Amino acid sequence: MITVNVDLGSKSYPIHIGANILPDIGKYAKEIGVGPRILLVTNPKVGGLYGRVVTQSLAAAGFEVILSEVPDGEKYKSLESAGMLYDTAFINGLDRNSAVIALGGGVIGDLAGFVAATYMRGVPFIQIPTSLLAQVDSSVGGKVAVNHPKGKNIIGAFYQPKLVFTDINTLHTLEERQFRAGMAEVIKYGIIKDREFFTFLEDEARAVKKLHPGTIIHVVETSCRIKAEVVAEDETEQGVRAILNLGHTFGHVFEALTGYTEFVHGEAVAVGMVSAARTAVKTGLLLEPDLLRIERLIKTYGLPASFGNLDIGEIINSMYHDKKAVAGKIRYILPEALGRVSIVSEVSHEILKIVLQEQLN
Repeated sequence: MITVNVDLGSKSYPIHIGANILPDIGKYAKEIGVGPRILLVTNPKVGGLYGRVVTQSLAAAGFEVILSEVPDGEKYKSLESAGMLYDTAFINGLDRNSAVIALGGGVIGDLAGFVAATYMRGVPFIQIPTSLLAQVDSSVGGKVAVNHPKGKNIIGAFYQPKLVFTDINTLHTLEERQFRAGMAEVIKYGIIKDREFFTFLEDEARAVKKLHPGTIIHVVETSCRIKAEVVAEDETEQGVRAILNLGHTFGHVFEALTGYTEFVHGEAVAVGMVSAARTAVKTGLLLEPDLLRIERLIKTYGLPASFGNLDIGEIINSMYHDKKAVAGKIRYILPEALGRVSIVSEVSHEILKIVLQEQLN
C-alpha cells in the first residue's frame, strides 16, 4: 500500500492507495478515532458490490454501521437527497463523534461530504472512492457540494476528510465509460503540472486501459500527489488551486445546458480541455503541436472533443454565471505548454465564438 499525505496542518490526512485493501478499512477508521456510529452512504450498485465487505470490516472493528443508499446519478446530488440523509442520521442517533463514510464515485463523495460538513456543524468524514474520477480527483481536496437547477456544485463547502481509502480493484467493476471519464482528470494533471506524466500517459495507454495494477497505482498516486501539492498551497481556491479547474469552466456549462444527461463529468471536462487548449492557441499562449498532443491523448482514451449542437451564445452567457466567475469576469485556465498553465481573465467573445464554432458537431 502507498500513502500520499495531504499537508494541511491540523486538517492533514492520508490517502492510502492499494489493491484489495477494502477489508482493512475498519482498522484504519479505528486508528483515526471516529465513531462508534457510522453512516455509510453509497448507491445500490456500489453497495451491492462492496457494501458487505466494508460493513463487515467496520463491524469487526467495533463500529455500528447505518447503511443508506442513494439512487445512482448526478440528479440525486441534491438538497433533497441531503435531507434524506439528515433524517437517517438524526433518527439513528448520530452525534458529533459519529462519522460519515462515502462509498462510491464523485456523486456519492460530494453528497456525503456535504452532509458531513453540515450535520451538527460538521462530523468526521471518510472517503472510499470506487470510480477512477473519484480516486484521482473528487475524493481529494475537500470540495463537497450538491447541485442546484441553475448550476453544478453551487451549494457546498470546503470540508476535508479524515482519511481517503482507495482500492484500485474497484476499477474492475467500473463501467468503461466511467473509467474513460476518470482519465480526463488524469490527463488534466499532466497538462497543468507534469509534462513527464503526460508523456507516460501517451506511452503507457495500453497498460492503463488494461488496468495493469502497477500502472494504475502509479496513475492514481501521481494524480493524488499533484492535487495534494496544489491543495496544500491553496486550500480554498484563492489563487493557484484554480489551475485544477482546467476544462471545468467550459465543461460545467456543457453539463448544465444538456441537463446533466448528455455528458458524464469527465467527458464534459475533456471537451472543456480542448476548448481551453484551442483558446490558448488563439491567444498565442500555446503552440499548435502541444494542442495536437492534447487532442490526440484525449481521443486515445475514448473521450469526446466536441459538445454537440449547443447554442454558442448560450454557452458564453452561462459561463459568466458559473461560480468560478469573479466580479463578473471568467477565470480561464489555459495551457502555456504541457505541464504549465496560466490563469487568464481576459478572452474576447470573438475568440470564444471561433473556438466553440470549431467544436460544434
